[in-house]
Amino acid sequence: MDPPPLYKTHGETYNTTYEKIISKSSLISSGSPDVYQLRPKEEKFGTLTRKTVGEKNLNKENKTILLVGETGAGKSTLINTLFNYTMGVKFDDNIWFEIVEDEKRSQSVSQTSDVIMYKIFGFEGKTLPFSLTIIDTPGYGDTREIEHDAIISQRLFDLFRSDDGVHEIDAVGLVLKASENRLSDRLMYIFDSVTSLFGKDLEKNIVAIITHSDGITPENALKALEAANIKCAKNEENQPVHFLFNNRQTTQRTEETKDALENAWRVTERGMKQFTDVLEKSKPQNLITTVEVLNAHIRITACIQNLQDRIELIELKQNEAQQTEEALKKHEQEMKKNEEFTVEVDEVYKNKEPIDGGIWGLFYEGAVTCNICEENCHYPGCTVAWYPRDCEVMKDGHCTVCTGKCPASDHVKKKWRYVNKTRRVKKTLQDVKQKYEKNKVDCGQKKSLLENLQTEMEKLESEKIQLLTEAYQHVEQLERNALNVNSLSTYVHLDFLIEKMKERGDTEKVNKLKEMKKRMDKKNKAGLRYMFAKLTTAAEDTVL
Repeated sequence: MDPPPLYKTHGETYNTTYEKIISKSSLISSGSPDVYQLRPKEEKFGTLTRKTVGEKNLNKENKTILLVGETGAGKSTLINTLFNYTMGVKFDDNIWFEIVEDEKRSQSVSQTSDVIMYKIFGFEGKTLPFSLTIIDTPGYGDTREIEHDAIISQRLFDLFRSDDGVHEIDAVGLVLKASENRLSDRLMYIFDSVTSLFGKDLEKNIVAIITHSDGITPENALKALEAANIKCAKNEENQPVHFLFNNRQTTQRTEETKDALENAWRVTERGMKQFTDVLEKSKPQNLITTVEVLNAHIRITACIQNLQDRIELIELKQNEAQQTEEALKKHEQEMKKNEEFTVEVDEVYKNKEPIDGGIWGLFYEGAVTCNICEENCHYPGCTVAWYPRDCEVMKDGHCTVCTGKCPASDHVKKKWRYVNKTRRVKKTLQDVKQKYEKNKVDCGQKKSLLENLQTEMEKLESEKIQLLTEAYQHVEQLERNALNVNSLSTYVHLDFLIEKMKERGDTEKVNKLKEMKKRMDKKNKAGLRYMFAKLTTAAEDTVL
């Protein structure tokens, strides 16, 4: 059989296998190897970016990989390597293609659409029997503000629930350098943030991808993963399933470096073969559970926040009722003689308070509130939805958070929220009667004002217990469904729940919540340190 025809370009001779790809690329650097930048078809759908090479063949299987790691871990090189391996590029071909655009060369670096989906079609049968979809999360945990990381998580949510998005994942690659001997606070924060998005059914599809490897077992990185108790697939030795890659593919080759670079190439080629073999055998995980977990995260956090506001309101009402009761008992005789006698109490009311927020790019930060219940249904955290009907707390056209579970049409999204306030007021006996004797006829029996006050306080306490039970059930639900319940969004509410359950004397729930908090403490210390460091840096930059 005759060898395929050759042609010459930029001083090198290539197999015509690459001619079509080169025609759709730009030369970045000429040498050994020649490096080309691909120009894939780029599309925006919603808040996401999709870059496609080739045309999809509906008769061919597609495998989807999500890559996560901190800036500088080598994700971009890994994506480029996956593309070249899929094409069948060999060391002796002396050529390299980059599908990821270097931000330094890019004229349009995105500051908001930070989740990019690369789709590689048309090379099935070269080295792989399937096409590839690679999801990258560039900038996760970089030097930008904390809100930026929350936006990336939201982007993944958009991707998983969009009709044009991703509904199955074959592998989640946790990318880290071979030299890592401990997971930095930032890396822990990133892995923790991402794994907390997934359902428990995805754990066996999470693997470690070790970059900058010399081919020797990365003892440090593996120990770091184990010490951090990262939930992922395990091998026969009960080690995290891992694959090794080198990052020297574009290093220019000389007589002195060629052999070393060829060995580095072999490390990557072997790691790629092992990874794609596992990928071929892996069963894709449907993201229905993941979307449920993502929805649950948002709704549960919103519910707990709303419940805290409502419990605070009840406690303020209890305080007002108690002050009224004490005043009535103290001045009972005087009030009988003088209907205009007044008492001073801290009256409870709700106020609309402006919030920081606004519109930037595709985002609108505000609070979703209910006009009927006068409650905050999604605050803080509502950034993506422009209208209440599109907010994550809405389901089947109704709110899942507010007391009345009111229709979405009864809600607004504005730059203000409801806050519970008190004001010192004087009340006459008539005022008190009007407030607490509305329902003084009970089963045909008249009750005294003091008896009605006591009934009101019992009612408020019952409502408070019900709300606390509901908040506790929300946390339990998240723990049942989530792969990693140890996320900061859950953690911040535990102290509140523990304190309130202690007040109730519910030892069983207190112990369970304390155990959950203990498990979370170690992980979240890293996340909290990282977030504090980012806030400190941002504050210093502002001062400068």
